[in-house]
Amino acid sequence: MKNTPPSQRRRALLLAVATATAGVAPWSVAQAQTQAYPSRPVTLIIPWPAGGSTDRHLRTLAEIASKHLGQPIVIENRPGAGGTLGPSTMAQMAKPDGYTISQFPLGMLRLPHMQKSNWNPLTDFSYIIGVSGYTFGLTVKADSPYKSFKDYIEAARKQPKQINYGSTGTGSSPHLIMEELAGNAKVELTHVPFKGNADLVSALLGGHVMAQSDASGWDKFVDSGQMRLLVTFGEQRTKRWPDVPTAQELGYGVVSSSPYGLAGPKGMDPAIMKTLHDAFKKAMDDPKHIEVLAQLNQDMWYRSGDDYRQWAAETYAKDKALIERLGLAAK
Repeated sequence: MKNTPPSQRRRALLLAVATATAGVAPWSVAQAQTQAYPSRPVTLIIPWPAGGSTDRHLRTLAEIASKHLGQPIVIENRPGAGGTLGPSTMAQMAKPDGYTISQFPLGMLRLPHMQKSNWNPLTDFSYIIGVSGYTFGLTVKADSPYKSFKDYIEAARKQPKQINYGSTGTGSSPHLIMEELAGNAKVELTHVPFKGNADLVSALLGGHVMAQSDASGWDKFVDSGQMRLLVTFGEQRTKRWPDVPTAQELGYGVVSSSPYGLAGPKGMDPAIMKTLHDAFKKAMDDPKHIEVLAQLNQDMWYRSGDDYRQWAAETYAKDKALIERLGLAAK
């Protein structure tokens, strides 16, 4: 090496360094990107209009989680298609970098059985965390002639297809609950779909539909006397409205809470998913979040990402049978 010109020695040294680091450079870059996450605000898609029960819940949860994440969580309301438009658009358009995530409503596991979809709920999403479930009920205006759920069903029995109800969209849980119940009761109801809770509430209060099947976004209207709650769909009567019977105890054999959580596009880095999971898990345990759940009469439904994905696969298979039985499967 003594007789080698300095320029050649420098080139040899640079070549050796480049060869030695070539195998680890991509890993180092990826690690640096992961460690830097999040370096900017995260967008959370709520696939329902602002003002409904899901919007109220997830806005509070996101506000708390942002403190643990170290970045703001920006809410984007993207309603439509029974709550499936927002998540499905995210899955097809957003990068799996952790900066765009969405609520994953139960309708995502049902719609592909009901119509052709260009997305798969099991393979096109990264499951982050299971969060909560709803209290579903059927409400009418305070001046409605239906004083009880029995009155409503008897009217449907006497006037087939003349008694209607609104829901948050075709294929949504509030829709399928009522279709299953109508089948069990042997009555024919007319379904009127809406984009979300807020639109549905306005329609009921405006007299455009006779009843609404929905999650507990109607709570303040029931408590204020503007609406009457006829029935709920949980395993047991609610603590908040203990005088209202469940559909199960009335003999209709329908129980549903429609659990939901958060998901991102497929292919997310596990480390980024863990960062999101941990921030939202801490937020779930926060007293402010627990207080909002109590206001909405919702229960905690924590699932890790792996458990949530497994639950989704089992539910996807089970709901296929339900949809076929109700005659709603895609032809």
